[in-house]
Amino acid sequence: MRNTPRKPLPVDPEGREPIDPDVDLSVPAQRRELADGQAPVLLAVAAGGALGATARYGASLLWPTESGAFPWTTLLVNATGCAVIGVFMVLLTDVWSAHRLLRPFFGTGVLGGFTTFSTYAVDIQRLLRDGDPGTALAHLAATVAAALTGVWCAASLTRRAISGRRK
Repeated sequence: MRNTPRKPLPVDPEGREPIDPDVDLSVPAQRRELADGQAPVLLAVAAGGALGATARYGASLLWPTESGAFPWTTLLVNATGCAVIGVFMVLLTDVWSAHRLLRPFFGTGVLGGFTTFSTYAVDIQRLLRDGDPGTALAHLAATVAAALTGVWCAASLTRRAISGRRK
């Protein structure tokens, strides 16, 4: 197999970072990318993810879902996580000049670990397997609606609260 030169990754308009930061570990220069600044981001996401997943697991222990019941805990965790990300993103973009690791830690890590769309999918599969397609469909629709409504309402209310404080 011939070694053909690879095209460089496109960079942002200011020329600082690749638009697609995926690392191809078969390219020696890209292996160094982890050592040159990506490792702290990965550690921040991992640490935040551990915290978020622990909180989600705690919620499932506090409010377990009985077999054949509507998975309220999964729905509430996802809706809450999406509402928090709505508040967080408005604060991050409109109010704070935050440390570069805050967004990967809290947004991707904590909230990504807390919200549980994989459990949502498993809940739907379990409900279908148990012969309850109506509840599965209700969960499918309610979670998407609650998540989108939660993030939109939280972001809108946060923007309104911020603009009210600035007057």
